[in-house]
Amino acid sequence: MNKRKHRILVVEDDTTLNRLLVDQLSRLGFEVRGANSRAQAMETLEAFEPSLAILDIRLPDTEGLELLPEVREYCPIIILTAYGSIAQAVTAVKAGAAEYLIKPISPHGLELAINRTLETATLRKNAAFWEGQARQNIGPKMIGQSEGFEEIRRLIGLVAPADTTALIEGESGVGKELVAQAIHDESPRAENHFVAIDCCTLQENLFESELFGHERGAFTGADRRKEGLIEVAESGTVFLDEIGEISGAIQAKLLRVLETGKFRRLGGTRDLTANVRFVAATNRSLQEMSAEGTFRSDLFYRLSPFTIHVPPLRERRADIEAIARHFLATRKFARHIEKDFAAKTMKALLAYHWPGNVRELRNAIERGILMSGNAPRILPSHIALPDGEDSVNSSIEFSFDHEPTLEEIRDVYLGKLMEIHQGNRKEVSQALGISERNTYRLIKKLSADRFPTAAAKEI
Repeated sequence: MNKRKHRILVVEDDTTLNRLLVDQLSRLGFEVRGANSRAQAMETLEAFEPSLAILDIRLPDTEGLELLPEVREYCPIIILTAYGSIAQAVTAVKAGAAEYLIKPISPHGLELAINRTLETATLRKNAAFWEGQARQNIGPKMIGQSEGFEEIRRLIGLVAPADTTALIEGESGVGKELVAQAIHDESPRAENHFVAIDCCTLQENLFESELFGHERGAFTGADRRKEGLIEVAESGTVFLDEIGEISGAIQAKLLRVLETGKFRRLGGTRDLTANVRFVAATNRSLQEMSAEGTFRSDLFYRLSPFTIHVPPLRERRADIEAIARHFLATRKFARHIEKDFAAKTMKALLAYHWPGNVRELRNAIERGILMSGNAPRILPSHIALPDGEDSVNSSIEFSFDHEPTLEEIRDVYLGKLMEIHQGNRKEVSQALGISERNTYRLIKKLSADRFPTAAAKEI
């Protein structure tokens, strides 16, 4: 544990013991402040923001147990008392105390209690963070094999170790957050938090509170101090999605953070250090917005020392099938049914222009899974692409060097359908508009030499 990062507040009315504890903990590498009363403790809490408080039960202006809930809003608490009892210990723990110690206690015993409390607090904070990340369902890792995709991978490899600010450009839905996540995952900050904030979904005051945090009483309803995402992401990465949507006032405050590495909570008066890496993304041209005067030029230059452009899906069609199959394989429903795409469905997916990019592709696959029900193959009609795109490449051409009989046309047509649907009898029957049993009878009539595996293939 790196003790130099942790601050401890000692609330003890015995001046001699207070000074002794402060000196002892300072020698252990902690940053320590002392307080002799409730009033002094509350004043120090606001300014010092400790990682942990050691609280005496008896104070001149209050009982420690009455003060405990107020201090608990700021940090975990260790109770230290000379008047211990089982009943009091139970009351203290129920009120939120992490440890209950009885004087006198050895320096080693106190150090162990402090380390246990700080480690538990860190674990709880991390658990809450990852639970929130899981609920947000960030999504899959980057998938692709096109030239455009390989160029993105190359640029990520260059910028990730450098710890510089990066700007990701691209249309909505192309996967800019996945690129930002990849930069974080391949950086020296990978073991710490990656937090994302959508700049276009929050009002200005809410956005400021979410990013910078707020002090108690900063606005109506702010009944307690709240850490912002910059503090939550300590030593990690903050991803600002669609940064072109933030107001001029927020642009100015963000510029200060980037230039000085300092920020203040909403309603705060003390500068805090921002030990994070910023990665931003936009679906608009910040350079054009800067020229128009709608985005600060100085902030644009601060954000864009390294820019990655993510091309739209229509410009990297070689990635469509791999991404579609990934969404199919990682679906969160109907897992008991093995599904695949019909050949003409994949052709339709490859031919469609995808104005909504990867996000639209994911939605189309999920719709296809649901609409296909218990069927093993997903048809174009299940995907239902707009503008008739679902029927692309689904026409069948006939060529004879003579006037064919009806039976010959039937056999060729049936053979073409078997080829398109890869021998799937259910899909062929749907295309013919007849029952699966009748389709099977037609297949059986076909020449074994012409279609040696057709009759045997059942799905």
